[in-house]
Formats: sequence, C-alpha cells, structure tokens
Amino acid sequence: MSDLLHQPADVQDRAFQEATPAGASANGLRGVDAIKEALKTIPLSPGVYRMLGAKGEVLYVGKARSLKKRVTSYTRPQQLPERLRLMIASTVTMEVVTTHTEADALLLEANYIKRMKPRFNILLRDDKSYPWLMLTENHPFAQITKQRGKPVKGATYWGPFASAWSVNQTLNLIQRSFLLRSCSDSVFNSRTRPCLLYQIRRCSAPCVDRISQEDYAGLVEQARQFLSGKNTELQRELVVQMEQAAESLQFERAAAIRDRIRGFASMQNSGIVNPTTIEDADVVAVWQEAGQTCIQVFFIRGGRNNGNRAFFPAQAEDEAAGDVLSAFLLQFYDDKPPPPLVLVNADLPEQTLIEEALSIRRERKVEIARPQRGEKKDVLDHAALNAREALERRLAESAGQRRLLEGVATLFDLPDTPRRIETYDNSHIMGQNAYGVMVVGGPEGFNKRAYRKYLIRSDMAPGDDFAMMREVMERRFGKNARTEDGDRPEDWPDLLLIDGGLGQFNAVREILTGLGVTDVPMVAIAKGPDRDAGREWFHMEGREPFQLPPRDPVLYYLQRLRDEAHRFAITTHRAGRSKGLRQSELDTIPGIGAARKRALLNHFGSARGVKQAGLQELADVAGINSETARTIYGHFHPEWTRGAEA
Repeated sequence: MSDLLHQPADVQDRAFQEATPAGASANGLRGVDAIKEALKTIPLSPGVYRMLGAKGEVLYVGKARSLKKRVTSYTRPQQLPERLRLMIASTVTMEVVTTHTEADALLLEANYIKRMKPRFNILLRDDKSYPWLMLTENHPFAQITKQRGKPVKGATYWGPFASAWSVNQTLNLIQRSFLLRSCSDSVFNSRTRPCLLYQIRRCSAPCVDRISQEDYAGLVEQARQFLSGKNTELQRELVVQMEQAAESLQFERAAAIRDRIRGFASMQNSGIVNPTTIEDADVVAVWQEAGQTCIQVFFIRGGRNNGNRAFFPAQAEDEAAGDVLSAFLLQFYDDKPPPPLVLVNADLPEQTLIEEALSIRRERKVEIARPQRGEKKDVLDHAALNAREALERRLAESAGQRRLLEGVATLFDLPDTPRRIETYDNSHIMGQNAYGVMVVGGPEGFNKRAYRKYLIRSDMAPGDDFAMMREVMERRFGKNARTEDGDRPEDWPDLLLIDGGLGQFNAVREILTGLGVTDVPMVAIAKGPDRDAGREWFHMEGREPFQLPPRDPVLYYLQRLRDEAHRFAITTHRAGRSKGLRQSELDTIPGIGAARKRALLNHFGSARGVKQAGLQELADVAGINSETARTIYGHFHPEWTRGAEA
C-alpha cells in the first residue's frame, strides 16, 4: 500500500474504488442506519474509511487499526461531540480501503484529506510549492539555480526553502562565495565575453574559459560542503588557501578568498535564528487562541535557517493543539520528504505511529521530539512566539474585516453579514482575447483559490461588454449552478458587485432573472463623470443611485474589491494575449510537435515560408516523411485535400 501513495491521483482512485464496498446509498438509508448497513461488509483489518453525503461528497476521512471496530463507534452518536453527530446524520454511505499496517493507513488518510478536503477533517491550507536550490550534474560546469515543481534527473537538491526570498538570499550567497554560474545552458553556450555577474564578482565566467574545469569543480565541491553543513572544515581550508596566496605575494587571489570567507561567515553566527546544535530539522510550533490555530514552521538545513512560514489550518474550535499538529504534520509531508528531526511544542496523541509513517515517507528514520531545555528549546520557543504573533495579527485583521463586512451588510440592507462577495469585470482589446473574471472576498480577505477566469467563447461585436457579461453570468449561474434538489450550493454568493454603471446593472439583472437567480443581491459600482476614485456611484434594486463619503472605510473596501477584479482581468487578458502571440500556425497542424516544428522553421525560416512551400520541398525537410508533408500541405491548401480525396 505504501507504493500506492506514490502513484498518480487517478491510479489511486481506481485502486480505492476496486477495494471499496458498494455502500448503502441505494437503500435510502442515512445516519446511523447507513453506517450499520455498511458495517456488514467492513473488515477488521487496518485501513482508511470515507463517510459520504447525499451528493457523493466526502464528509470525513479517517484511519483505523481495525476498521470495523472504529466505524462501530459511530453507531453510538450520543457519546460523541456535536460536530461528529452532525457528520453522522449527514452520512448516507461509507467506502473503505484496507492497508497492510496502521502507518500505511495514516499516510493514506493524509493523502485523501489533502486531495478531497472533507469538511469535517482538519485541513491544511497549503496550495503553494516550495523552492529548492538545484545543482546540475550533467554539465562540465555545474549550474546553481532555484527550482520548483518536479525534480529534474541528474541534479542535487537542497531545501526546501520557506519562500522565494529565502532561496534567493542563499543563491546570492553561493554566487558571492563560490562564483558558480546560474545561467542556463543555452545562455552559457552562446556567451563570447563575460557577463555582468563576472564584473561584480558573482561568477567565475567558465563560459569564456576564465577558470579551468578542474578549478571550477573545486568550487562546486566547496559549495556542496557549505550546503551540507560542513562549514568549519570549509572555512579552515579557505583560510589556509588565503595565507598561502599571501605568502606567495598573490595578493589579488588572497583578497578574493578573503571576500569569499566574509561572504558566508555572517550566515554561521550561532543563536536562535541560526542554531549550532541543529543541522537538519523542521521546527514546528502551534499556538491556539479564540478558537483558531496558527502553526509556524522553521526550515533548518545544514545548520542554516531556510526561512519560516505560518499556516492556519481549518479546524473545529474545540480541537486540541496536539490533534491539529498531528493532522498538520501528516498532510504537510504528504508531498515532500520530512527531515530526520521534527521539533514540536505539543504532545502528539500517536507520536510513535506518526514517526513510523513519516519514516516510511522519508525511507529513513524520522524522530519527533519536544525539547525541554537548551538551544533546541530556545528555537522552539522562538517559533511559538512567531506563531502567536502571526495569529494575533490574523485575529486583528479578521476583526477589522468583520466590521467592514458588517458595514457592507448595513449599507446594502443585506439580511446577514456576507461571507462571499463576488466581483466581476471584463478585459479585451476590440473584442480580441476577451476574458471575464470573478474575484471573491470574504471574512478572510481575498479568496484567491476561488477566483475564476472565463475565456469568452461566443462571437460578439468589438467592445460589447454586455454580451461578455451575459456569457460569464450564464456560465456562473447556469443550469449546473444549483444542486439537484434546488438548494443553494456552498459557493453561492451573498452579494454580487459589478464594475459598471446603471447599464451594466440592468443588463446583469435581466440575465440573472432569465436564469431564475432572484435571491442574490446585486450592486453596480461606477466612477463618476470625472472618473475620480472616491466619488463612485452605487446602483442597486429599489434605491436611487447614491455615493458614500470620500473617507468611508466601507467605500475603501468596495474600491479594493473593484480594483482587484480589474487587476485580475487585466493580467488574465495580458497572459492570454501573450500566449496567442507565442503560438504559431504550425501548432495547429496534427502530428507537428516541437521537433518537427523546429526542423520546418530552420529549413524555411518562418511559418509563412512553410505555407508557401511545395509538397516536394516539405518532403525534403529532415524528419518530415511524405505522409507528414501531405498533411502539412493539405493544412495550408484545403482545396488540394478535397481534390485528392475526390
């Protein structure tokens, strides 16, 4: 089962479905009755269970040493908290997958939770990839650079780093201290003279033979030692080299080595930020306040601090710190290898089992420790302080955001404080590369994961914003917007904010009425005749157009929503236009990939040259056989294709 965790999502899903009982939904059962029905086919072995709702949505994912015993506990809801009773009442069927061990089940549970985001589980909100330092191995002069995403074969990695800023700082340090190149192979191969990095002493210019391959390999090895934490030996070696250069009157070389020593010496100072007793570890501190949780993670690799990041998991208000931290660790390391040591500031309920699961993930032993004294305790306390301060800032921001949303509800006579405000805008140039966008605001600020972009598919007159808005509204609130029983889905907006005046307001209202959407309040925000920010006019149903005082906080908030929609529309349009400019007519020809496209362009010079070429000329290109030549020629001469078919 541990091998299954490394397979793609669709492979996992097929395996899960094959190992899953039919469930009880066909019998129309719900709650405890549905669970009892599912228990008839649930085994005693370790595994993972999923509780599903009426629409097939995953309500909860859990693991168990014995599936049957664990699921049986849900048949006595009177002994469970209110949250779990609500979960049980919503359950109509269950699905299970068995595993070899409980540790495998724990890893599988974390994988499921991270991908399916069940509403009753503790969820890690982390959709960002982490940057790494990458040293290439397949080139005589190795390249040092930063990289995200899938690992590249033939490269060594150090990290992860908490942010791009952190990895850039280390990359700059490596360039100053070891003079390794950071340019791509294509740039390296095309250089005829040193670049600016050589002039400012951040590269040794191997591209133009300013350093031998042997000497460059020595710099690469020193960089490896530094990144691996062997700083003392490296510094001692550099000091010896500096003294030898000075004794032989090579003062420029001695000065260069001195600068390299100074370049990374400042990074090795002991203390809380860069501890000397911790080599490779993650420092994970949890802090709870007002029903919310913040987890601060410090990445320490090679004795250096690679930065820190704060996380705010979604969880019930009464969840204990240890439970939240346990769920966090398993989801956090679901797609990245854990370090050999994880320092925590709370006791974990199943620490031994979590250590076993993380060891499987790393394929080496992982230790989880809660130090009580010494430098490790100081580092952990520092992380906890950062977690507390981050949570306090978030609570303060949430309080301010809540007051703004309450002001919006009062201003527009909404029945409740809005939790989801959708703002719409369009962007195009004379109808070309037309996009409509939706941005979402709520109690936690801008919800960028909920943003949507709509490529306008229908033909329209240039500049017909009303037609664009019609298509966007139909795709957002069309026939698939409601649930089967007509209920409002969870992502239903509490307020629509339209960038435009009375014309846009009336057009969108007519569109929504035609779609049967009459329960969503709508407001249009338009700048005045002089288009000065701060003098916006608001249009809504049943009220005359009105303005707000120039310094009204609610006005500032609504302006931010409008401006964010405008920014997102512009960047989406620009990205689409740039993509269109990069595309070639050759990209639309079946069977023409990157290699054949390159061969055609190298032979004819441009797509126009390919279009004007004859059939035999196309067939003479390396890599283009007679059948492909006919395909290319027929693409540009459809009348020839019809004649050939006849």
